[in-house]
Order: sequence, then C-alpha cells, then structure tokens
Amino acid sequence: MRDFVSKAIRGIPPSGIRKFFDIASEMGDVISLGVGEPDFATPDNIRDAAILSMQKKGTKYTSNAGMPELRAEIARYMHSQYQLSYNPDTQVLVTVGASEGIDIAMRAIADPGDEVLVVEPCFVSYKPCVQMAGGVPVPVTTSAANNFRVTPDEIEAKLTSKTKAIIISYPSNPTGAIMERADLEKIAAVIRERDIVCISDEIYSELTYADGDHVSIASLPGMYERTVVLSGFSKAFAMTGWRLGYACGPRDILAAMTKIHQYIIMCAPTTAQYGGLEALRGGAGGVADMRKEYDERRRFMLDGFEKIGIDCFEAKGAFYLFPSISRFGMTSEGFCAKLLREKRLAVIPGNAFGDCGEGHIRCSYAYSMDNLEEALSRLGEFIAGLTEKGAGK
Repeated sequence: MRDFVSKAIRGIPPSGIRKFFDIASEMGDVISLGVGEPDFATPDNIRDAAILSMQKKGTKYTSNAGMPELRAEIARYMHSQYQLSYNPDTQVLVTVGASEGIDIAMRAIADPGDEVLVVEPCFVSYKPCVQMAGGVPVPVTTSAANNFRVTPDEIEAKLTSKTKAIIISYPSNPTGAIMERADLEKIAAVIRERDIVCISDEIYSELTYADGDHVSIASLPGMYERTVVLSGFSKAFAMTGWRLGYACGPRDILAAMTKIHQYIIMCAPTTAQYGGLEALRGGAGGVADMRKEYDERRRFMLDGFEKIGIDCFEAKGAFYLFPSISRFGMTSEGFCAKLLREKRLAVIPGNAFGDCGEGHIRCSYAYSMDNLEEALSRLGEFIAGLTEKGAGK
C-alpha cells in the first residue's frame, strides 16, 4: 500500500527525537536526557480545577476558538507579561498544544512554492509543517560561535522574491539560546523591510535565566501587525499531556487559522481549558519555583560538562543544553548510538534539529538532580574511554 501514501509525506523523515526515545524505551537501566518534558507534576491547583470542571459537568464542546474566559485570560497574560494587546474575540486562538499552532499557522500563510525561512537548529516540526502546507522550508543556520543567535546577515543571505515568512523560536529548543532586545531589533528591521510574516514560537518564554525578562519580537515597533506568537502551557506549567496551547496575532491570519482549526480539531479539550484558566489565574508561584529549580540544574550541568571536558556555550533559556562533541571525531548519531549502547545514556543527536546541528548533542535537564548526576557520571566515563582509545580520531 506504500504507493497510496502521499509522496510529500513519504519524503518527510520521522522525528529524530522519537527515534532515540523509542530505542531507549526498549532497553533496561537507561538514563534519558532525551525528551523535553518537565519532571514536575502539574501543580495541584491546576489539576483540582480540571477535576472540578468534570464534576460540574463541564464536558461539552467549547467555542471553536476556545472558552471566552480563557481567551480573555490569555489576552490579559500577554499584556501583563509582554506588553502585547490582543482582542480575545478576534486575535486569540486556543490550540491543541503549540504544535497545532505551528501546523495551522503554516497552512494559513503558505501557498504552494512559497519559501519560509526556518532558523536552525530548530524544533523538529517546523520544516515538516512548512512542507505539508505546500511551502518550501529554507534553513537559516546559526552556530555556537554566536551563541546560536540569528543575525540580520544570516537572514538576508536566504531571502528571495519567494520568501513569505520566517519561523524563529527563542528561547530555543534545542540549543537553549535566547535573543535579547538588541538582537531582536536588528532582525526585526530586516523582516519589516522585506515585508514578510514572522512566526515566533515562544513556548519557553517563561523559562529565561538571563538578567532581563523575555522580550517578544511582536512587541517591537512595526512587528505586532506581522507577527503570530505561539505559546502554551506544556513547559512553564508542566502540562505536557494536557495538550493546550494558543496563538495570538493579526486578525486576518488568526481568522484563517481558526477556520482550519474548526475543520480539523473543533476545539481544544474542554477539561484542559479549565486547567489552563486556573494556570493563568493562580499559577505564577509554581512557575517561579520550577524556573528556580531548572536554573540550578542548568548551572550544575554546565559545570559538569566543563569538568568532564565537553565544550558547551552558556544557554540561558528553556531546559536544554547543546554541547559540542566535534572534537571526538564522531558524527552526532554515531556518538549517541555508542553512548546509548555502552553506557545506557540517551541523548539526542544535534543533526535531528537541522544539518547545522551536526557535531552537537541535545541534553535536557528537565530531570531530577539524581538522574542528572548519574547521567554526568556515565557521560564522563564514556568520554574518558573515547580519549584513552582515540575513538573516531
């Protein structure tokens, strides 16, 4: 039946994250730093609100765009956190995770043949979503030399007459890189000048460890009217399995996204929406506590990498580190496969997030300190073995 499968879908590779996760799940005694999922349970007040909603028979469909009170709360949150003003009736859409937002944003924007710039290394869904919408993903590569921050020159080099949009994501999955206001202002000037749409995935915006707060590119002059901001509840509120996200942006684009959402989804899960409402109203303390813990783990891992001889730039966002393994003379996949086989430690090859990720591995520190300590011990033993044997040299 393979011939009946769409050629476009056949041409899209499976997720590089899931490949190693699936292998690790079939092995015993594996420590995994592979999946970007908080090890914290969803806070009690959020779970209680969702349970109460079911007990009160809040189990019907909501409006397609989401519960009006949740959209209003999202609008208030975006204004208080990032100084962005959105009309909850026409500029806010509740989605099934930020992942749905990526998909329907691409389908709402891209016509066949339109080019969409994708800043890499990046989340594995971006390029496939562009392709499934009929667009052409064009990688814009970044590097550790600049802390994986995209520059105006890197964007300019990939712009053509067919460019319609750009996807950026800071804080970044997989690198943990952030963009400060001065960085964003430089690339915003290029986006405005070339009159293209910006899709800004800010799902990790609450998890920033720099001195200043997260700055949304949509808050910069001339960017509000051309930026779709995607975010959600999975990371900051430890609500991954709830599958709840949202999109905010220009009225016309949000109307198109809502139209697609109507036909393929109907509405986000009602119970999850009640949980999201409580998260925004009473979850700030939990976010602060989790961010503090992540920051401690981040510094612990960076210090550990330095001690065992792995180079890694200081990531200041999300809960990922993207250390270099290039000095060991192995491909990213070869390094990860050997590490998993010999030390039962699962990390993700950097090239799963784009070709420019080759020579790196992604390590999530959204795990307990005990797991991180054991992971560093196993990684240190592995590195020592490579150094002694000269493996891959």
